[in-house]
Amino acid sequence: MKKKSLFAMLLVGLMALSVAASGCIGGGENTKGAIAIVYDVGGRGDLSFNDMAYLGASRAAKDFNLELVELQSNSEDDYYKNLETLAKAKKYKIIIAVGFMMTDATKAIAQKYPEQKFAIVDGFDPEMPDNVMMILFKENEGSALAGALAGLIAANDGKNKVGIVLGMEIPVLYKFEAGYRFGVKWAEDYYRQKTGNDARVDVIYQYTGSFNDAAKGKAAAEAQLQNGAWVVYQVAGGTGLGVFDAVKEYLNTRNRQMGPPFAIGVDSAQDWIKPGVIIASMMKRVDVGVYDAVKAAVDGTFKGGAVELGLKENGVGLSTVDDVMAMFNSLSEDTQKKKLQELGFNSKDELRQYLENTRKQVPSWIWQAVDELKQKIISGEIKVPAPTNKDRIEKVRQAQTWQEMEQLAG
Repeated sequence: MKKKSLFAMLLVGLMALSVAASGCIGGGENTKGAIAIVYDVGGRGDLSFNDMAYLGASRAAKDFNLELVELQSNSEDDYYKNLETLAKAKKYKIIIAVGFMMTDATKAIAQKYPEQKFAIVDGFDPEMPDNVMMILFKENEGSALAGALAGLIAANDGKNKVGIVLGMEIPVLYKFEAGYRFGVKWAEDYYRQKTGNDARVDVIYQYTGSFNDAAKGKAAAEAQLQNGAWVVYQVAGGTGLGVFDAVKEYLNTRNRQMGPPFAIGVDSAQDWIKPGVIIASMMKRVDVGVYDAVKAAVDGTFKGGAVELGLKENGVGLSTVDDVMAMFNSLSEDTQKKKLQELGFNSKDELRQYLENTRKQVPSWIWQAVDELKQKIISGEIKVPAPTNKDRIEKVRQAQTWQEMEQLAG
């Protein structure tokens, strides 16, 4: 709760709202309309998916001078109630549903209110009404870079395992897992070609069943570290914050301030949360998707249907130090000072230097290799599988090479 409260302060003075207590930012007499956003049960304060959605919505509200209303769902029953409450008002240029779990509710309410524009993040239904924009991401592509980074770090250090801690077992997370596995196998091949030495890196994985239980994430990561995982990728929202704690404690018990082992963050540029522990983050630019949806509604260019953002569209990718500092700079001055003090830095320059030094723990050729994979995916030379059901992810798990996995990408 402490972390959730802190981040609520960090992000631009927002209001966390509930079904019983809703509210808004902006909304002065001179605004040019309103937009609304509905969160699923994971909610704000996860330092990743939902907070990124808020960042995109709040930036759009500011840029286009709009009132922003937020509703937090406390249970799945709230999805319908929240969306219909907003649609009934007939005042919003667009209503944004954040999360796969609101797919059915969004479809039902959109059918009932065909004049209202909606967007849903991560939700897809082939029979979705035309007044819904479905914002999707190629998490498989971004996660392939995370896997390549993890696999090469492990191979270069003579280790043979990496880990991934996931949240609820839902189709979109299969794309993360498959991409990560693909990247690890690609790393084996790359390492063999570069050094002439064989490398075998296995992936330990666990679905925790939760997006908001840091204790579960920590326990899962601790088990993976004890089992030899040298890098652990968190794909679990608030649950994944426990992964960072586990890696930090692992390093502390060995009197080390920087990895390896490392964690890899997800969704936002999370590196600043625990400098020295998080080597990079797989950014899923939910903020970009939400912002663009609002812009389309404002500009009059809104179109229903699926919009998918990958490496080529800058919708996913590994964080850079500049990304991390941009995220940090978006915080209020008071919050930046408080966070720097908590982390033991006297200035943002010290934080930046520490982040850069963390990355220097990994040889430059590994970063170059990851970028090489990125360019090959962007060019279409390499395709990463994107399974969305149990049968397909099982085939990826059973594949022994990245080439076998690539055959599953069609």
